[in-house]
Amino acid sequence: MALTQQLKQEIIGEYQVHETDTGSADLQVAMLTTRINQLTEHLRSNKQDHSSRRGLLKMIGRRKRLLVYIQKKDYERYQKLIARLGIRR
Repeated sequence: MALTQQLKQEIIGEYQVHETDTGSADLQVAMLTTRINQLTEHLRSNKQDHSSRRGLLKMIGRRKRLLVYIQKKDYERYQKLIARLGIRR
């Protein structure tokens, strides 16, 4: 259920802002979105897993705070990021 090292490397390669970037807000949002999607699928088949549901809600909150930060810093970058991730229609 966790992100594999290979998947993390793919996400880093796709969303990094500069060459040595491993933890920018954009990258964190992309990682959280991938993890949120995985956990959502898990919860569809395991409806009684309340501890995982709590973790999912915490991740959604963290992603929301990061998106607000990006939106305040650079609105155009925010628009591109949510379009690439396919969140917030």
